[in-house]
Amino acid sequence: MKIDTAFVLAAGKGTRMAPLTDNLPKPLISLNDRPLLDYVFDYLRAENVQHLVVNAHHFPDKISQYLDGVSGFASVDLVQEPVLLETGGGLKNAAQFLPKNAPFFMINGDAFWVDKDGTMGALAALSNTFDAKDMDILLLLTPVLRMTLTEGVGDYRMAADGRLTRAQDKTGDLMFTGIRIVHPRILAGMDDGIYSFLQQMDRAEAQGRLYGVVYGGDWHHISTPDDVDRVEKSLV
Repeated sequence: MKIDTAFVLAAGKGTRMAPLTDNLPKPLISLNDRPLLDYVFDYLRAENVQHLVVNAHHFPDKISQYLDGVSGFASVDLVQEPVLLETGGGLKNAAQFLPKNAPFFMINGDAFWVDKDGTMGALAALSNTFDAKDMDILLLLTPVLRMTLTEGVGDYRMAADGRLTRAQDKTGDLMFTGIRIVHPRILAGMDDGIYSFLQQMDRAEAQGRLYGVVYGGDWHHISTPDDVDRVEKSLV
């Protein structure tokens, strides 16, 4: 399925990344002399995504200045949050800029991944797997056993048909990467306010409409300055 729109979450404070985030939003932290958002946008352009929506709260002017220099998309919309709304409230707040009937990518602004030759890329794996008839949310997941460079957390277990069950005790074998496809039908059941998108993921799971796809490339959980250093060294 062709996905034309991406919502990129760039509003969080990134407190674990301090002091790097004392004067900079986390998605603009440099990795190998490029902001993290550069890598996300490169993959979105390569997938021919046309419409980009980005939210901002922590140093929103710096996100705005960065977006002024972004090209290669038909439209770029910035949604500022005077009050941090978290991932669920942030999505609901951006709904006016998102498609009403077509699924879209929803990606954490600090996500960093490296597609491998010979394996399907992260965004292609999602778009090729998504089935709007059966799925409300499709998550990109990585095996915890492959998380040797940065911290791995066992968020989910996957059934043979791709349906997901959240591991409440974090002992699952798959970690959520913060990269997903969302069908806008879920927005109808979302309220304004401050809350996590995990509510929508749990609701989709309860309805049998939360699915996953396992990523074949490298994804890194970049949460601290030490993570940045380790990932940079691994890419040399």
